[in-house]
Amino acid sequence: MIQPLSDRVVVKAQDADEKTASGLFIPDTAKEKPQRGIVTAVGPGRVENGTLIDTTVKEGDTVLYGKYSGTEVTLDGEEYLIMRESDILGIIK
Repeated sequence: MIQPLSDRVVVKAQDADEKTASGLFIPDTAKEKPQRGIVTAVGPGRVENGTLIDTTVKEGDTVLYGKYSGTEVTLDGEEYLIMRESDILGIIK
């Protein structure tokens, strides 16, 4: 498992859609990069003016992030993204 530092978050990207809304299958070459994932680990937070500011997201949250956010990492055959909390656009409830 990866333990992120500072305000970084580890996200497991969810698979891109296999079909369009009308039912057409999307080939691998035309699939968009996923922008949704599940948080698997969270760092302790960032220090600002000597005060620790906790992260807002927590493990298990489903989040939206920018298309080109984060650094891709493969661990035990699984693909993860490590990104700053500020790269996360929102939490899906």
